[in-house]
This record gives sequence, C-alpha cells and structure tokens, in this order.
Amino acid sequence: MQPSIFNVRVPLRDQSDVFLMNTLTDAQIIAPPEVVSLLDSLAARTRAGVGDAFDPEEREALATLTELGFVVDSHDDDRQALDAYFDTIRHDSSQLRLTVLTTLQCNFACGYCFQGDHDDHNRHAHKMSLETAAQVVAHAARQMDAVRPERLSITFFGGEPLLNLPVVYYLAEHFHAEATARGVRLSLSIITNGLLLTPEVVDRLLPFGLTGAKVTLDGDKAAHDRKRPLRGGQGTFDKIVANVRAVAGKVAISIGGNFDADNADSYPALLDFLAEQEFGPKLAKVNFKPVMGGAAPATPPSTARPSGINGIIPLTAVAADGAPLGGTCMTVAGAGGTKAASACDTCHFVDETMGFLREETKKRGFPTVDGVHMGPCEIHRKHAQTIGPDGALYACPGFTGEATFATGHIAAAQTPLQAKAADRFDRIGAWRNCGDCSFIPVCAGGCSVASHTELGDLDTPACHRPSLESALVSLAADAAASLAQAPEDRHP
Repeated sequence: MQPSIFNVRVPLRDQSDVFLMNTLTDAQIIAPPEVVSLLDSLAARTRAGVGDAFDPEEREALATLTELGFVVDSHDDDRQALDAYFDTIRHDSSQLRLTVLTTLQCNFACGYCFQGDHDDHNRHAHKMSLETAAQVVAHAARQMDAVRPERLSITFFGGEPLLNLPVVYYLAEHFHAEATARGVRLSLSIITNGLLLTPEVVDRLLPFGLTGAKVTLDGDKAAHDRKRPLRGGQGTFDKIVANVRAVAGKVAISIGGNFDADNADSYPALLDFLAEQEFGPKLAKVNFKPVMGGAAPATPPSTARPSGINGIIPLTAVAADGAPLGGTCMTVAGAGGTKAASACDTCHFVDETMGFLREETKKRGFPTVDGVHMGPCEIHRKHAQTIGPDGALYACPGFTGEATFATGHIAAAQTPLQAKAADRFDRIGAWRNCGDCSFIPVCAGGCSVASHTELGDLDTPACHRPSLESALVSLAADAAASLAQAPEDRHP
C-alpha cells in the first residue's frame, strides 16, 4: 500500500489543511494534517512490515483515499493504470473530431506569425476548392460509418478560415446532412481573427450546428492594432469588437490573446474594457498565452519564420543541458467558444505573467482555464484528424504542410511514407520519458509540435512543470474557497 505517484498537494494559506489532488483520477480534496501524515507514513510502514497496523479511523480514511486513487497497492499498479488511461483516450470513439483548414491565406499581418512574409505567403498559400470540400465530406461520412461516434465535432481553422466562405458554407451544410442521416450530433466551431465574423455569417451557420467561435485580441486597442494589423497596416480592434458585439447574443464567443514583453502590460486594460461591454457576461471563456520564440529548425525561405522578432518571452529551460524550448504551436489554436479547456489553450509555458493574467481574468468574473487540466491533446486521440486545404491528413494542425508528417489523404490510398507517419503518431508518448512526474496525466509530456520543432524529437518531453505547479496553487485556493461554502464535503 503506497501513495500514488500522481498525488500533488498544496498547503493552504492560513490553514493547517492541505489541498490534495490525484491527476490521474482528478480527485480533489481538502485534507487535515492527520490524513496527510497517514499518506506520508504509508510507504515506511509498508517497508517495516506494519502496513496493516491501522486503527479503525485510519482504515476508514484509507478506504476513501484508495477509492479516490490517492492510495494504490504499488507503483506498478499506478503505471498500469496510466497506460490504460492513455489507451482509453487513444481509442475513444465517442467523438470524431475534424479540424478543417479551409485556407492558409490570411488578411492580417501579425509580426509573430510563423508564416513569415505575408505577401508571398498569401500569393502562394493553399485554398480549399469545392471539389476538395466534397471529398472532405465523403471522408467524414466514411469515418462516421467506421467509428460510429455519438458526436461529430468540426473546427474550421486556417489561415483565416472565413476567407473561404463558400467552402465553409458547403462543408457546414453537408456535414450536417451526413451527420443527421446517421443520428450523429454535430457541433461546429470557428477559430477566427474576427474581422469577418458578421451576423450574416453566424446566421448562415447556426442551423447547421455552429456552437462557438474563438476570436483573438492581443491586448487593448493600441496594443492589438500594433500587433495584429491588416496587411495594409490598418488597425483591426474596433471592427473585431463591433463584430463580437453583434454576434455574442447568437453564439458562444471565447476571447484569446497572445502576449510577449511588448504587450503583456496591456491585458488588464483589455480585461477592464471587456468587463464594461454589454457582451462581457456572455463570453464563454477568456484566456491569454505567450507568443513563443526561439531557435527554429532550418526551413526553406518560403516558410522560414521571420527573424529579429522583438520582445519574445523566453521559455523555461527544461533539458538537462539547460537548452530552452522555443515552441511553434499555433498562436491562435484552442477551444472555439466553449467553457471547456482545450489542450492548445494551455500547452504553452506559463510564467509569472501567465499566472498574473489568469488571476486578473478571474477577478473580473470571466471563465478561464485553470492551467492544470492541460490535456492530453487531440494528437493522442486516434479519431481526431486535421485536414489541410489540399486534403492531406495530419495528427495535429501544428504539422500541417510538413509532407513527412502527413498521415494520409482524404481521397487517395495511404503511401508508405504516410503509413510510417501514422504509425509514429499512433505510438506517440513523450510522457513515457517523464519518469514518475505527478503531472503526466494532465500534461502527456507537453506539446508534441514544440518537441519536434524545438527539441528535434517527438518523444522528448516539452516540460512545463513549473507552470503546472504555479497553476496548482491557484486551483487549490479556488477549491478551498468553494469548499468553505460546503464544509460537509471537506475531507475523508
């Protein structure tokens, strides 16, 4: 009998009690000192051969702790449970999740964009044709017949997906028809810069299952217009806010934002602005994350990241030699218009600024991510796919466009190279190199795109443990405040 590897704890300020969480079972309790001491003594008492010398009160507490996962027979049992957990996630068939990139073109010229030179990129960027869209629908129908999911979840992404409205409308209508014919629930979401998110667009998509949209605001008006201008240099803040105001009563809207050393200080002003808006209470989620910079691998000139970006906040060093992560996970990826967290909302490093902004967001009453429940992300799910504008299949939007990482095509037989990539993703598991880290179930070894791009190996963990520990303190404070209102649920 031993404490679980996946137990984490936070001493509660001004209290003798301790917040305990098991990251594998997601059990969370407020425990008195005697229960904590009991947990701490388990291993020693087992080694000493007195593991069964418990009084009735201790036995009762241990029974509850065992039921919640805080106590296990052995760490081998813990590891077997972890393997089973990831296997369940991998093969979960309750949802078929498709992220569809309608285009890689964009009408913005964000300085931190990985696409580099916007003029050249937009001139040559892929844009999905209606013919390819029809093949996407046929692919989704085949997948629904094979997987038999309860729900089909579609996310329109890009580029700016609304630059290809004919394809968005076509896909929405035909996804709805195919899902309805099979008795499958359909939900549509959009990840958009917001410039084209008009009431007309929303009204056109609502009958086909639109549930939400994620819109990015990079700080207050001055900061946002500087960071996210149109390709001609014009500001975009006022137009985006006007669009959000017009559609917030129709569909769930979440607000995202990307901060660096140049605009981080502007976010409290943005939060104040949002809190003053009539649509503020209608926002489903507000969450900010850092722009990540650093060394990138050698790439062709057409896709190389722009050099000389100023103000990038460095990542936490995690490698044995102190090498930092640079990270290239998509700056706007994440849950579109839902209160539930998406892994891409939190797979980035979280420093003191991230924690500060999370608390500032909560102070103003906006729903936000807790910073602990990060994943596992969809790259670990067999029935989650990204479809590029040309119909190529990927395990994650972060690998879109890298031919060696395509896992197939919606309308062609899988090539040997694609089969190799698919097998690689089927066995992905950076978390297996994380030792006995307590956060494995909620982190899964971090962002695989960052592992590949910055560390050169999908199976090298992109570790963000310090940020998880920081977020855990906040989660503990929230739990303590909540349980203070319901003392009967306090502890075993």
